[in-house]
Parts: sequence; structure tokens; C-alpha cells
Amino acid sequence: MVIKHSSEVEPQKLMDGAVLKRVFIAKDQAPTFVMRLFTLQPNAATPFHSHAWEHEVFVVEGKLKVVCEKGETIVEKGHFVYVAPNELHQFVNVSEGPSSFICVVPKEGEV
Repeated sequence: MVIKHSSEVEPQKLMDGAVLKRVFIAKDQAPTFVMRLFTLQPNAATPFHSHAWEHEVFVVEGKLKVVCEKGETIVEKGHFVYVAPNELHQFVNVSEGPSSFICVVPKEGEV
């Protein structure tokens, strides 16, 4: 069993620091999945991309625009999102403050 507080996990700075990534449960700590927390500064976005694995997202704080090939949807604290394998997707912070979401992927999805 692993029990930690999120403040014990140092963030990785991505996109020139506009996106922070904390890996809460790493590849070497669990047999199947990895759990990460992403924090996007106002107007920051993940790339519009796809990959071979699914992932599950839970919005912890703020408001995000979820972009996919079929359009855009606004989600906020308490919403969850399932992204299917090979589905193009992007998360854009549309809040005035930071937005955070938990993202769970299979081990092969954590690069």
C-alpha cells in the first residue's frame, strides 16, 4: 500500500510551466494503472492529440473546455471524462484561475 499527500509529489513543469504534472501512482508502484494530476494555468492547454490507450479524467478544480473531433464541451469541478483509445482530444483551461484534473492511464500511457 502507498499512502501519501499530494503536496509530497513534486510537479513536473510542461508547456513552459503553464501545465504542471504530478504523478501520484507511478508505473513502479502499481501493476496496471498510473494516476496523475494535471494543473493548467489560465488559458493553458494540452496538445490536441491521440494515443493508443484510454484514459479517465476527473475534474478537481476549475473549468475546462474539452475539445474532440465532434466539438467542444465545458466541464467543471465534479465532472468526469472518458477518452477512448485513438480519440483526438485536448483540455483547455477556461477559468480565471488554475484548473486541475486527475488522469488515470494504463502503465504504457505514462511516458
